[in-house]
Amino acid sequence: MAKVLGIGGLFVKAQDTAALAEWYGRVLGFEGGSGHAMWPPPADGFTLWSAFPAATDYFDPSSLPFMLNLRVDDLDGMVARVEAAGETILGRQDESYGRFAWLMDPQGLKIELWEHLETDAET
Repeated sequence: MAKVLGIGGLFVKAQDTAALAEWYGRVLGFEGGSGHAMWPPPADGFTLWSAFPAATDYFDPSSLPFMLNLRVDDLDGMVARVEAAGETILGRQDESYGRFAWLMDPQGLKIELWEHLETDAET
């Protein structure tokens, strides 16, 4: 039976695609500068699709109805990179399954940086 294998991408509209691509390259290290980035499938962990209640404040301060979650290999290093680029980290949180930090892109999209931590259930 046919089934979905995971998230294939996130596509966003931009008034200035070059400026947005530059920001993602400078702040988050996206390579290419052409307005897109591609990564191999994760060797560990998972890709998650999750529906949130319409009244959630988890995406705040963004007013958009979605949020971008990016897997990172070194959360502390990414936070340092973001701050060195002059951007603000909105908050951080550590959980048993991962470490998180949040920032906003120039279009008001909330970005969640996630460093996966292997749990006992995964081993």
